[in-house]
Amino acid sequence: MVNATDTVLAQRESDGNPVRVAMVGAGVTARMIALQLATPIPGMRLVAIANRTVEKATQAFSNAGVPEAEVVLDLGRLEENIDKGRASVVEDPNLVCEAGNIDVIVEVTGTVEFGAHVASAAIRHRKHLVLVNAELDSTVGPILKFHAERAGVVLTNTDGDEPGVAMTLLRYLRSVGLKPVAAGNLKGMIDRYRTPETQREFATKYNQDAAKVTSFADGTKLSMETCILANATGFKVGQRGMYGPKCAHVREMAKLLPLDQLLADGLVDYALGAEPHTGAFVIVHEEHPRKQKELAYYKLGDGPCYVFYTPYHLPHIQIASTIARAALFGDPTVTPLGAPICEVITIAKRNLQVGDVLDGVGGFMAYGVIENAPVSTKQNLLPMGVSEGCRLLRNIPKDEPITYADIELPQGRLCDQLRAQQYHHLRGKTRLEEE
Repeated sequence: MVNATDTVLAQRESDGNPVRVAMVGAGVTARMIALQLATPIPGMRLVAIANRTVEKATQAFSNAGVPEAEVVLDLGRLEENIDKGRASVVEDPNLVCEAGNIDVIVEVTGTVEFGAHVASAAIRHRKHLVLVNAELDSTVGPILKFHAERAGVVLTNTDGDEPGVAMTLLRYLRSVGLKPVAAGNLKGMIDRYRTPETQREFATKYNQDAAKVTSFADGTKLSMETCILANATGFKVGQRGMYGPKCAHVREMAKLLPLDQLLADGLVDYALGAEPHTGAFVIVHEEHPRKQKELAYYKLGDGPCYVFYTPYHLPHIQIASTIARAALFGDPTVTPLGAPICEVITIAKRNLQVGDVLDGVGGFMAYGVIENAPVSTKQNLLPMGVSEGCRLLRNIPKDEPITYADIELPQGRLCDQLRAQQYHHLRGKTRLEEE
């Protein structure tokens, strides 16, 4: 696929027919992606950036060496600029979703409600959709995948983020006849009680959003990423929150997860503190004695489980592969199989009181933990991705899960409508109405 991708992209470049990409969002990650895509990559062009603050989108283009990007207010002008090879900036993301000469939308906002509107508009206008948005994908990815299939477009998370890195490796291992039984992340540390205040200095040092880095530290983002991977592989979690064994090197994971669970359902999990400290891993199972001997000869251990890993994850660079695979081959890097396998549930970060309004991912009030979807459904647990803005109807002790019965939802949110569709349709309760 890699060879085919670079060959086809080279031909698209030669033909003057590049894959035309628009990005929604202009934060830190988006600016890194803009720099890479606008270099440019052969056979691919970043033609527009949509952002609620147009100055940030203009700066993203400028930082990438495109100082002449034009702020555009209407669809006709946007499409004209694309045809003439001129970069555009828009405030309204609907414009890039509607433009007939854009092939792929890259959603990089990290939001759930706003991102749900962007994703729905992109799918409605039959644009391939790349999510650099674990918050959205882990919450409503399965139903967005359903709508994307119905529209004849690809919905995919991205190579470069851990779910895509793991899935790319896993698919390769399957293609050579190995049997993956686990996959996951490498994680340096987790402290469930970190807040934007404790993370503020770190965020400032690295020009990051404090809530974003809080979601890294408190494990919410890890849970969302492994949830995406679970939904794409069918692998489950062995226990709420995963095992996350501490180890010196990721290869030790071959001995640290329960073999019966690996062979029964497969697992998503993470290695805590393990070298090489970044990237993603896949565990395969091999029971053939001769094959075990050969793998031992090649220094992969004595089996029956063996760890393969990718020692890097570079979202801004590897995303180009995901964009190309979606646009050229209709091939998603990592996408839900169907109904959710796992969910990310909401847990109180401190003692919460009646009337408190939850502040969402990376906040002061709650953290997210991965759980198997049947358990989450049976216990009526509140997904972390829809928690922001929910008002508590009872006191919630620290470290207790929050249920739908404990909260009052904000009115009129698309993310809640999509959650309802996801539950009813993908669990076979009702059929979705045609739009």
